[in-house]
Amino acid sequence: MRQLSTDQLHAGLNRILQSPTDTGLIEMLVLRPHEDERLTVEAVKLTEGTGADGDNYLDRGNPYTEDGSAQPEAQITIMNSRVLDLITGGDRAHWKWAGDQILVDMDLSAANLPPGTRLHIGSAVLEVSAKPHTACAKFAQRYGLDATKWINSDPDLRLRGINAMVVTTGSCAVGDVIMKA
Repeated sequence: MRQLSTDQLHAGLNRILQSPTDTGLIEMLVLRPHEDERLTVEAVKLTEGTGADGDNYLDRGNPYTEDGSAQPEAQITIMNSRVLDLITGGDRAHWKWAGDQILVDMDLSAANLPPGTRLHIGSAVLEVSAKPHTACAKFAQRYGLDATKWINSDPDLRLRGINAMVVTTGSCAVGDVIMKA
């Protein structure tokens, strides 16, 4: 996969800023059953308190919590598919490596989805977390340092995506609509 320069990434920003604001489309669902393993699925159950069934969210935990347990406000990660499309040069096979479970065509900016916003996604309901979602060292290895710096450059745009919590258990599938409650 060819890695884009910061200038090339900036040139693609306008298309990302045109993402739908009130409703979007689920374009890919990804589970992380084990570290560095990604499984694309057509549908997934989202369970209150545990996140996406089949994902390692609970088992993985988080080194930044006091007891090493998973962070409740980061059960589900959602990323704008237009951002990934730009970063990967349109190669959807590389989307799953971003590490997000739900890839959507929707404006995820703080102005459009402030913390506390509820999202209907299939039969589930999620709540946008205040916890920032930022690119890490693994993201840089997969997509390049320029992409990592660019994606973290404007926290209000949330190019890296958002964290969310499941507040109503339900299922969603690729092709389902995601919409603000």
